[in-house]
Amino acid sequence: MNLTNIASEVAGIYSGLQQEICLSLSESDGKAKFTKNHWEKEIGHGLTCDLRDGKILEKGGVNFSFVQGDFTPHMEQLLGEKAVSYAVTGISSIMHPVNPFVPIIHMNVRFFVLDNGTCWFGGGIDLTPHYIDVPEATNFHKKLKNICDAFDADYYQEFKQKADDYFYLPHRGETRGIGGIFFDRLKPDASVGFEQLLAFTTSIARSYPQLYGQIIRDKYQHPYDEKNKGWQELRRGRYAEFNLAYDRGTKFGFESNGNAESILISLPPTAAWEYKHSPGPDSPEQQTMQLLRKEIDWINL
Repeated sequence: MNLTNIASEVAGIYSGLQQEICLSLSESDGKAKFTKNHWEKEIGHGLTCDLRDGKILEKGGVNFSFVQGDFTPHMEQLLGEKAVSYAVTGISSIMHPVNPFVPIIHMNVRFFVLDNGTCWFGGGIDLTPHYIDVPEATNFHKKLKNICDAFDADYYQEFKQKADDYFYLPHRGETRGIGGIFFDRLKPDASVGFEQLLAFTTSIARSYPQLYGQIIRDKYQHPYDEKNKGWQELRRGRYAEFNLAYDRGTKFGFESNGNAESILISLPPTAAWEYKHSPGPDSPEQQTMQLLRKEIDWINL
């Protein structure tokens, strides 16, 4: 079995999914169009689909890449594996809305192959509201559970916990948002085959624009003022902190000499930091802060 050829086949599937996602998100926004930017480097190639100044979405990106090369000592440290070479393909996407009552969303799926014979899938999807809407969070997690349950009844709880742990800012003592699902090192074995794991990741990718499309259609006309926009900027600052300080995809992208512009497309268009900012007591902002913690059972809250 040639694992690099398998990675190429997965890359073809993910590349097609990228275009489906872009079309669906464009239709949900009603105005925004994606600019397509092909890139090639010695390690491989990709397509960055860049969105700006939409009616609902202020900035967003849907990235596809297929890269391969030498497995460096730093990669060994990041991934805890030993190998000489690797190949990886995936889709990653993030959307930053105009309206502060519409949440940020992130999704990625990937397939990783090492020349030592090891391969695995990873990915996830999570929601980062500037203002946490509990019914919205409950509905989001219910839908993720339905996706997971179609493949394995244990997936949702396991991957929900991993998302809580991963999307966390330890220097702030708060989660990035309401979480979602996050998984890594899903390896084909006797109990779960390659095709089933591939189908799981493609199901997540296809569900992503539908999940978010419904949210933005429901919320994009919610009234807001300058105070709400200021809060949105502060929460965007937290988002930037996580992506630059902790996100493993960002770190691996730089370590593999990936396309820096595509890697950093996840950052918000604008952000703010205010020294020792403290929301007023019983304010919507304070209520959101109280819910930025791990292990909330959103489905039964």
